[in-house]
Amino acid sequence: MTGRFGRQPTGWGSRLLARLSRWGRSVAGQVFALQAVIVLLLIAAAAVALVVQARYDSQRDARHRSLAAAEAFAHAPGLPEALKSPDPTGALQPLAEAARRGSGVDFIAVMSTEGVRYTDSRPELIGQKATGDLGRAVAGESFTETFTGEPSDAVRAVVPVRDASGAVVGLVGTGIEVANVSQVVEGQLPLLLGAAAGGLLLGTGGAALVSRRLRRQTRGLGAAEMTRMNEHHEAVLHAVREGVLIIGADRRLVLANDEARRLLDLSAEAEGRPVAELGLDPRTTELLASGRIVTDLVHLAGDRLLAVNVRPTKPFKGRPTGHVVTLRDSTELAALSGRAEVARGRLQLLYDAGVRIGTTLDVVRTAEELSEVAVPRFADFVTVELLDPVLRGDEPSLVKGAYTEMRRAAISGIRTDSPLQPVGDVIRFVVPTAPMAAALDAGHAVLAADLHAAMGWRAQDSQGTRAALDYGLHSLISVPLQARGVVLGMANFWRADTPEPFEEEDLSFAEELGARAAVSIDNARRFTREHAMAVTLQRSLLPRVLPDQSAVDVAFRYLPATAGVGGDWFDVIPLPGARVALVVGDVVGHGVHAAATMGRLRTAVHNFSTLDLPPDELLGHLDELINRIDQNEADGGAAEEGNSDGVAGPAGITGATCLYAVYDPVSGHCSMASAGHPGPALIRPDGQVEFPELPTGLPLGVGGMPFEAATFRLREGSRLVLFTDGLVEDRDRDFDAGLRLLGDTLARPGRSPDEACSDVLAAMLFPVPSDDIALLIADTRRLEADRIAEWEVPGEPSAVSRVRNAGSAQLAAWGLEDVSFTTELILSELVTNAIRYGSAPVRVRLLRDRSLICEVSDGSSTSPHLRYAATTDEGGRGLFLVAQYADRWGTRYTERGKVIWAELPLTGGAEPQAPAPLDLDALEDMAW
Repeated sequence: MTGRFGRQPTGWGSRLLARLSRWGRSVAGQVFALQAVIVLLLIAAAAVALVVQARYDSQRDARHRSLAAAEAFAHAPGLPEALKSPDPTGALQPLAEAARRGSGVDFIAVMSTEGVRYTDSRPELIGQKATGDLGRAVAGESFTETFTGEPSDAVRAVVPVRDASGAVVGLVGTGIEVANVSQVVEGQLPLLLGAAAGGLLLGTGGAALVSRRLRRQTRGLGAAEMTRMNEHHEAVLHAVREGVLIIGADRRLVLANDEARRLLDLSAEAEGRPVAELGLDPRTTELLASGRIVTDLVHLAGDRLLAVNVRPTKPFKGRPTGHVVTLRDSTELAALSGRAEVARGRLQLLYDAGVRIGTTLDVVRTAEELSEVAVPRFADFVTVELLDPVLRGDEPSLVKGAYTEMRRAAISGIRTDSPLQPVGDVIRFVVPTAPMAAALDAGHAVLAADLHAAMGWRAQDSQGTRAALDYGLHSLISVPLQARGVVLGMANFWRADTPEPFEEEDLSFAEELGARAAVSIDNARRFTREHAMAVTLQRSLLPRVLPDQSAVDVAFRYLPATAGVGGDWFDVIPLPGARVALVVGDVVGHGVHAAATMGRLRTAVHNFSTLDLPPDELLGHLDELINRIDQNEADGGAAEEGNSDGVAGPAGITGATCLYAVYDPVSGHCSMASAGHPGPALIRPDGQVEFPELPTGLPLGVGGMPFEAATFRLREGSRLVLFTDGLVEDRDRDFDAGLRLLGDTLARPGRSPDEACSDVLAAMLFPVPSDDIALLIADTRRLEADRIAEWEVPGEPSAVSRVRNAGSAQLAAWGLEDVSFTTELILSELVTNAIRYGSAPVRVRLLRDRSLICEVSDGSSTSPHLRYAATTDEGGRGLFLVAQYADRWGTRYTERGKVIWAELPLTGGAEPQAPAPLDLDALEDMAW
């Protein structure tokens, strides 16, 4: 009986040799032999390396132990004295032996500087001179060495012994015999050999398992047989004129023959990649990846119609392994393939139109996208005309045929030298039989297959149509753009270079394309209207001009978001005492509601600033106000929802942030507090940019936590930059990166606030901002010392006249004699009131700014009130006089009292005419 390799041998030995011979010639046997040799070599090398390493480690350990024992004994107390004693051996031998046993070394020898042993673990060596070079130790150097010679080979260490003066008076030698070191290594050999044998068994066993699995998969074939089998496989697979694909269970392409590559235009690197990444059209990808069983399915793939068959492969161990796909080119269906290609192209164009039209909420850009998407796949030229109200965002007329003219919004073509009217021109439809007018009147697309025969179109503009015909335009489809039953404009599709004219079957496609574009245009129009309303509302609520003040030199920028107006705002509010408040805030959200909310918050900040509160207290009042408004609106919304068939109530104001800063040009102090808003940037006069840390509170409307203020002293010429997060943060840039870029931009020297605003926007503005941007840059100033006058006022009535006289003298020095009388009157009333009803200390301060500011402060927190005194009252008219003569007056509270202030013009033109001269000394006795 013969087998695969010839006649089957007989006998037990012969059969074993034959089996080993076959096993050795197979791929599995050769792999096993190679792995076994590699494992054996690796284990042998590892064992040798371990032995060498163990010997080296043992000697190194012996050196360290010897040196440590020698140094410890050499530095033992009393050793120098023992060496100088009459009997060093008697004194040191017991100590040396005890130290030797404790340290685990083989010997400890104490020697003189000539090398004569005083002590040794072998008594017969005491008194003999040690061999070897001890010169380094005598010179004061400790060393270790491997000593070879009498009395034994050893790893020894020699350390000098020094007396109190540092002189070497003896030597200490310790060591471990080499024989004992080798015993340690030899004791580890059985373990090393056992580990090597175990590793050899494990490696050989692993190789045997791998070889067994490989033999099972290769079925015991040798290399030559496997090569011959692969050659046959390749010849059969690639010779057939039918495409074959094998796709694995993980949806990856396992194999593709030459015909399949040709039919599907697969690259040479296609095998091994997921089906979804082969670059096939979506329908073909879905068919190949689905694995569903099909038989002779006619499938359009590119420009080919394929007959496709799909069958699952045989499961392996109960698990699916994929499927086989065969492809056959059906050339007899070429005509049907052409028609399907046209239909597929139209469907693809509609898909592209849905993706490309309406990418922005801009009316003109949407019209341009419609004209661009149809050229050149459907028309050679496309023009889009829109009604003027649509371009403005207004609602067009609902009357059918009410418009006879439109404005051209977009034009696209295969060339730029078209004879059609350019963008911006007014297009009139005055001839009812023209295709444009007929389409508007009928409400659907109208075809003019031959423009030479379109008499209505030619009569509408004889000169323009003659130029269009001479240019080559020969076919037209006019489609009215309608949304919600309202005409928005007109789209015209022209053919010139394409020889085939438009046909009736093109009308439905053009109408579908126009309908999709009309919806996007209407959405853009409605957004334009809402955006314009929100921008108008917001700009009416933001400050148009900044108030006159001397504390800071201010520049600002505000940019609304492209996608919709938000609720960012800023403000500059003059405060009494030549101070100024800088405010910036942000309301979360976009649209009209955000703009209206911003206006409410800005008005509230203005109202609270008149109370002259510290920044943290002002934010606390603002937070309380917002909570109350939210509560009222929530209650009102619930009532409306219950009484008006589910109509939702108004939205609240939650989600607002604010940064409020107060700068005093007299002291240079700047106090600020934040309600969830980013802190400012501070540019020192030397150009250093920093972002000071602020105790950031919760956003407004959240409630529950108090706000905290921080105070900084700013040198004159410092610059404060307040901004909203839309300036530094966006989808493509995080907050920290934005702060770094802002700091680098602000570091430019010699830039005015307005120039700095331009620099910041040029460096940081996003191409399409998704949030509003508010930027406020203020250069701080200081009020000159010669514009400030202060006096301490004693708590006695007679001090009033002295203060009045001092104030009059100061006004004369300032050249303000015109307001001297009014100022003396106001100072008399305010100082008299402070002395009578306030408490010490009483201070008077005059500030010459854009106006003359009189301030009287005292330690009392009680505030006077303006009232009308009766004819029988003896007092109560002083504050009334102050209110009559001053432009503005008021009270602000400090940490330890209050300040009553009054502002007067720098000229006396506004002074009321008194009916009779007043006795200022008599006014001091007038009560409030």
